[in-house]
Amino acid sequence: MNVLERFSLKGKVIVITGGTGVLGGSFVKAIAEAGAKLCIIGRSEEKALERVRLAESYGAEAIAVVADVMDEQSMILAKDVILRKWGTIDGLVNAAGGNIPGATIGPDQDLFDNKISDTIKAIELNLYGTIIPTLVLGEVIAKRGSGAIVNISSLTAKRPFTRVLGYTVAKHGIDGFTKWMAAELALRYSDKVRVNAIAPGVFLTEQNRSLLTKEDGSYTDRAQRIVNGTPFSRLGDPSELEGTLIYLLSDAASFISGETVFVDGGFNAWTGV
Repeated sequence: MNVLERFSLKGKVIVITGGTGVLGGSFVKAIAEAGAKLCIIGRSEEKALERVRLAESYGAEAIAVVADVMDEQSMILAKDVILRKWGTIDGLVNAAGGNIPGATIGPDQDLFDNKISDTIKAIELNLYGTIIPTLVLGEVIAKRGSGAIVNISSLTAKRPFTRVLGYTVAKHGIDGFTKWMAAELALRYSDKVRVNAIAPGVFLTEQNRSLLTKEDGSYTDRAQRIVNGTPFSRLGDPSELEGTLIYLLSDAASFISGETVFVDGGFNAWTGV
């Protein structure tokens, strides 16, 4: 197998949770282009079917499964659908997550007036929403003895951002879970079972554009502070996550496990001086 072939996902079955989300479109596009078959899991059938059509436009075979990553039984049912369709799972991308408005502490809000219940919900969505699919769907990968799991961490796990307590705590947990699962799966099953994570920096999307940019297109104060701390001096584009995702899912990363790869324009590496 030459080096280009090792980056291919041709014929592999890849499951992506949160495939209907903010970054899901770029992930679906990239996996489809790499030749995989896709199962797109989300809570909205309409949005999941839109992503199926996106995958098909790149020549990929894809299905949509409506399921809740926070519900073990829902994940078991999703697994049954996938196995009936394709008989196996070669890769899992845990892209479900995000922040909850009530878990964000406003700049003029007293720190201790935050909604504790919403903070807990943010932790559960991001952390449990990764653990549950991994323990259900990842079992197929483990018992077949090969495959890759990619979790979505965050820059906030290394450089905590103000205002987003629950999200920060959850992403720290994902980093720890990634390392733990990587070690356990390799030791107990096979050196061909890998678990890694991607830690995105701050990406400009249609969903957060109004929060990060003003009407004239200039950055908001918070976005400008992020840009000032980034050697690339800009925010990221979701498409810039695609190469790292495909690499970690592919055989090209066969000796990489337990790692978190930063895709952040150098933010985490820079001291600011």
